[in-house]
Amino acid sequence: MARPRAFDTDLAVERAMSLFRSKGYHGTPLPLLTDRLGIGSGSLYAAFGSKDGLYARALEHYCAGLVADLARRMGSGTDVRTALRTLLLAVVTDDLTDPERGCLLVSAATERAAHEGTVAQVRAAMAAVEAVLTGALEHARERGELATGRSPVELARFLLTFIQGLHVMGNARADRGFLENAVSGALRVLD
Repeated sequence: MARPRAFDTDLAVERAMSLFRSKGYHGTPLPLLTDRLGIGSGSLYAAFGSKDGLYARALEHYCAGLVADLARRMGSGTDVRTALRTLLLAVVTDDLTDPERGCLLVSAATERAAHEGTVAQVRAAMAAVEAVLTGALEHARERGELATGRSPVELARFLLTFIQGLHVMGNARADRGFLENAVSGALRVLD
């Protein structure tokens, strides 16, 4: 008969996500993971199959939270320009406040570009973000906040790409004024 787990797997995923965000996949060796999670390597393998399995769960958790937060922000009832400005400036502030934290989606796309499972997760998350943005922009067009000739899909793809670029620039510790100016410029695509 199998023994029950002596640790909270959800908490382990949350802690691992934090480590992977700040150190990346390759910068997070197994001994560091097991130490920070307070479990042995045998327990990690029993619960997640491997470090890759834990990484996949952490990335899944991160992406689910990212999409849920985006949906909440874009569905806040404010006009789309205000919602996007608030979102983009929050990205700037968060990244500049804690640049070591990083964006797990960006690091997954760059650090694990050769790993098919990670690439599939990144693509799925990007598609979900695009869908939320597209839906918000379609509603904005219906409310007259967006010119009818503007494509919500094209704008959503631009904004998705811009958000990821903001994360990269935040990691590079770009100046706040520079990033805020970039946000103002990006919002002009809605005109």
